[in-house]
Amino acid sequence: MRKEQKQQVEDLVSQMKVAHGEIKKCIERGFIPQATELLMDCQNGGIAIGTLIEETEGEGHPTVSLLEEYCELIYGIYQNLEGSNHEINAKKSAELLQEKLTSVENSVENDISVRTEVVFLPYKASMWDSLESVWKAAEEDEGCDAYVIPIPYFDKNPDRSFREMHYEGDQYPDYVPITNYRDYDFEARRPDAIYIHNPYDEYNLVTSVAPYFYSSNLKNLTKELIYIPYFVLAEVKPDEDDKIEEIKHFVTTPAVYNAHKVIVQSEDMKQVYVKVLMDSMNDHSEKARAYWDNKILGLGSPKFDKVANTKREDVHVPEEWLKIIQKPDGSRKKIVLYNTSLIGLLDHNEKMLEKMEYVFRTFKENQNEIALLWRPHPLIQATVKSIRPQLWTEYEKLVRKYREEGWGIYDDTVDMDRAIVISDAYFGDASSLVQLYRKTGKPIMMQDVEIRE
Repeated sequence: MRKEQKQQVEDLVSQMKVAHGEIKKCIERGFIPQATELLMDCQNGGIAIGTLIEETEGEGHPTVSLLEEYCELIYGIYQNLEGSNHEINAKKSAELLQEKLTSVENSVENDISVRTEVVFLPYKASMWDSLESVWKAAEEDEGCDAYVIPIPYFDKNPDRSFREMHYEGDQYPDYVPITNYRDYDFEARRPDAIYIHNPYDEYNLVTSVAPYFYSSNLKNLTKELIYIPYFVLAEVKPDEDDKIEEIKHFVTTPAVYNAHKVIVQSEDMKQVYVKVLMDSMNDHSEKARAYWDNKILGLGSPKFDKVANTKREDVHVPEEWLKIIQKPDGSRKKIVLYNTSLIGLLDHNEKMLEKMEYVFRTFKENQNEIALLWRPHPLIQATVKSIRPQLWTEYEKLVRKYREEGWGIYDDTVDMDRAIVISDAYFGDASSLVQLYRKTGKPIMMQDVEIRE
């Protein structure tokens, strides 16, 4: 039973206790109609409590049996009052009612535990790792009911209108039970906590979750809206103003303002958030600092947890990948994870396409010793179509050629951690993936778009 529901039961029991005293007074004064009306109110209260307990705790609960005894006692007193003989001991009746209701009250306290209901609202399956370790902790808590509810999102046209809708509820790991967003009534259930990883609401230029799931609305449907970024950033110290300027747009997002709590990757990043948010509100008072300090929590990113807990032997490598990874003698080639980012493509346009062609040509020439695992940012297609539509044709040709030649791996799956775990080195753009890869201790090489020969 949820905390609010148990409180509702306890409040109703308290009201019924008060009614017992009034029933006693009415019987003593001969106000029989008023006494019988109060008895009916108590019986209705008992029925309402029993119905709620059966709905939340199941049939056959011991408290319901005690409520049935209580209602039978009420009926007996009611029958005596309605009969021709009104000679009834008011004090004794009130004591019996109180005794039965006390048994009910004790059973509610001891036999009904309070459960917490927590909802996780990922939108892209590839970003699930930013919530997974928190969900696992909630799932393992016997006093918690955790629901994973993937929500739909839309690509945007260049004019920012919505294009096609996407729903990725079928792309999550088999061990994650999925609830369809259409089957969960947020207004009726009002979960104790909602976790999100999308910070932008309507202000994302490329995609948008369904407007119902904007943080501005979700904050009204729960006591605790908790935002955890889907990305990790290069660590910045609170006194590194130049670096802070480069990342402040990640901080001043709707979810950060609307959420009740924000969980970030480190204590230093927490202090950066607090500093940026105080600046954005132009309020550097002690009260403002205390507010943001309580709201922003530097507990670490679940993405780090996922990388640390994923082992090479635990991941499934597709057969078509193995054909590229293994040498004719059965030994394994070195695997280089090649990551191309959104920013790299948007900043350099055709230059980046030329760089990618050069990279592919170089690795193709060395395919006997090295396997290239290319993993482009999952939002590249939606982004290029929306912001650089003129680039899309050439980019798509590049992808098609790479895939058709078949000498390298193209990874557009939702499982980023598999690529991190099975690879031997990182090569590519600066992105949050670099921060995750650094945790593995394996080599990291950054590409320079100007080097194309």
